[in-house]
Amino acid sequence: MESAHSDLRANRLLALLEPSTLAALAPRFERVELRHRDRLYDEGAPMTHAWFPAEGVLSMLAAASAAQTRIEVATIGREGGLAVPLLLGAQRSPGIVFPQVEGWGWRITAGDFLAAVAGHPTFSRVMHRFAYALFVHASQGTACNRAHGPEQRCARWLLQTHDRVRGDTFDLTQDFLAEMLGERRATVNQAATHLAQRGLIRYSRGHMEVLDRARLEDAACGCYRFIRDTYEEMLQQ
Repeated sequence: MESAHSDLRANRLLALLEPSTLAALAPRFERVELRHRDRLYDEGAPMTHAWFPAEGVLSMLAAASAAQTRIEVATIGREGGLAVPLLLGAQRSPGIVFPQVEGWGWRITAGDFLAAVAGHPTFSRVMHRFAYALFVHASQGTACNRAHGPEQRCARWLLQTHDRVRGDTFDLTQDFLAEMLGERRATVNQAATHLAQRGLIRYSRGHMEVLDRARLEDAACGCYRFIRDTYEEMLQQ
């Protein structure tokens, strides 16, 4: 059981729980693989589980036009959980969620999640603090999409993904990045090429490598640090 507890602590939200709460909740969690593009939530569909990544990145998408164009509104990694709509009383998903970077994590049924929130004050407090951070993430990202150029936003997105993976390399196609940023592929290609020419990243055949983290942060807009710092504040004990 101690091994299971240690694995659960790979998610930073679950790591905030005291040992007694973690021990009580551990039997309700199921370890799962997070495979690229597997749908965890579908727009308008019932949310059967809450998900807590240990590795990998989940992408939350919403409709951006009558033509059903999709754009990313937030990402979730080991600092959080795919659970806020359930926490706030929703039964159906407002958008689509899938892993953009593969990994693994834990899931708990919606019923068990809500029972845990109701029965364990610490778990409820942790989840509500994360809900606030995710709200800031989504709202600041919306403002960023209007206020900043493709290169700054590209740098911000790469940094947020880099924060949630092991090492400096992760799989990424420019088509996917364009979809996430809501930009034309040619625009994203130009932004990524400029970052590569400056020696900040290396991109080849669907693989992205961060070469100079400090300078990539300088290339990003201030939204990156604002969102990161909000998560760090909310994840304090």
